[in-house]
Amino acid sequence: MSTLGTEATADYAEFELHHAARVLLTDVRPVQPGEPVLITADSKADQRVARATATAAHVLGAAPTVLTYPAGTPVGPVPPPVAAAALQAVHWINFSVGYHLYSDAYEAALANGCVYLELTGMDVDMMIRTVGQVDNALLEEVKTLLYRQSQAAESLRLTSPAGCDVTMTIDPAGDPFWEDPPTDGGWPQMLGGQSGCMVIRESVNGTVTFDGAVWPPDSLGLITRPVTLTIIDGYVTAVSGGNEAKLYEQWLRAAGNPEALLFDHFCYGFNPGVLRPSGRILEDERVFGCVQLGIGATECGSPVHSDGVVLNPSVWLDDRQIQADGAYVDLEIASLTDRLRAG
Repeated sequence: MSTLGTEATADYAEFELHHAARVLLTDVRPVQPGEPVLITADSKADQRVARATATAAHVLGAAPTVLTYPAGTPVGPVPPPVAAAALQAVHWINFSVGYHLYSDAYEAALANGCVYLELTGMDVDMMIRTVGQVDNALLEEVKTLLYRQSQAAESLRLTSPAGCDVTMTIDPAGDPFWEDPPTDGGWPQMLGGQSGCMVIRESVNGTVTFDGAVWPPDSLGLITRPVTLTIIDGYVTAVSGGNEAKLYEQWLRAAGNPEALLFDHFCYGFNPGVLRPSGRILEDERVFGCVQLGIGATECGSPVHSDGVVLNPSVWLDDRQIQADGAYVDLEIASLTDRLRAG
């Protein structure tokens, strides 16, 4: 991440940004001439990124529309004009800090054939590092390999130097989120550099220690002390640590719903453009070599969802170790991730 003090200027890294925007719409989420592209950017979003993406879409012959609106809660209702526009879009790219995954508007758009690309909170610097300067096709290969290897296992164990030690059972049904896109209808897409597996939520037992980042709530982000969760049969039963841990527990329990404390998902992070947490969850989830866990099962009725980052993890699939202190040690995986880091 740059620290030059010029990041807020209107023309900061303008050439590199426009290159990244073109890569986004040719390599990551390819658009075709005439296709409607909805770009959402709330009042906390980096409007330079939204404009550059709209410009790239226009140059490629697509039909971009940029909608800007007041920022709400991290997971809030979608403004009606956005929901209406999403029903007409072939592609919906979200840069808003408030993300729209799993909202009613999101579900309706996907049912109507729209592809939703979640890039919540992306700024100029992040776009250049995580999109414009990486091998996006190779990121897809790593994603698929990690998912296939994980789904082939029966159990997973995660540990970390900060104190994480948790086990979980893999659901052989798989996770459509990491599968190939469906032939009919729309689907969600995320920033490259992440993979995962389907976990049986109630099988999760042990200690989870977030030492990279936690978000939401807005009061957190980059954390200064580890936040430790005790999880029994999938549910968070205790939260310990410093003041940030107290804020996190208060936020989870304030939801007033037991499913807000239910473990939701397990993900690997491996974007070579992200080497340390920044406090912006979109890239923090993809710190190269991290693991990211979700708390708050929205599919089960939780009104909130939060993501936390575990740094320098070690991961075992059954009795086979694939990651040690953040480094991939499985030879097949390492052969790809070494190429990613080499550029």
